[in-house]
Amino acid sequence: MNITATLLAQIVAFVLLIWFVNKYLWGPLTTMMAERQKRIDDGLAAAEKGKHELELAEKGAIEKLVEAKHKAAEIIAQSEKRAGEIVEEAKSNARVEGERLLNAARAEIDQEANRARETLRASVASIAIAGAGKILNKEINESAHADLMNDLAKQI
Repeated sequence: MNITATLLAQIVAFVLLIWFVNKYLWGPLTTMMAERQKRIDDGLAAAEKGKHELELAEKGAIEKLVEAKHKAAEIIAQSEKRAGEIVEEAKSNARVEGERLLNAARAEIDQEANRARETLRASVASIAIAGAGKILNKEINESAHADLMNDLAKQI
């Protein structure tokens, strides 16, 4: 065999091998690598976007938490203010009710004192008439001398 023919045959075989590798192996492998690179880039972009959205969500959550704390503090302040108002109102109502009960008790005491005075006057008048009757040694008729007893009771 001739070395030139062998060399030419090897060159043709090598060219066919390069063509076969480019067409059936290297091309699909390059395409597959490009698709994989695209998926990796898309995944990284999605991860970056997710990270950014997570940061925004965390900031929003912190803002909402701060706002909720402010609202809670405001509600607590309002409830404490309302509780103070209710306590003051209850104290005021208790004072008014106490004064009313005190006035009613004083009025009742005055009425009882007046009744006791009237009873005492009547008793003193009866005792005075009985005493005057004994002194005069004669019986005094209460119904006949009622005006005299009333005047005497009023003087006492």
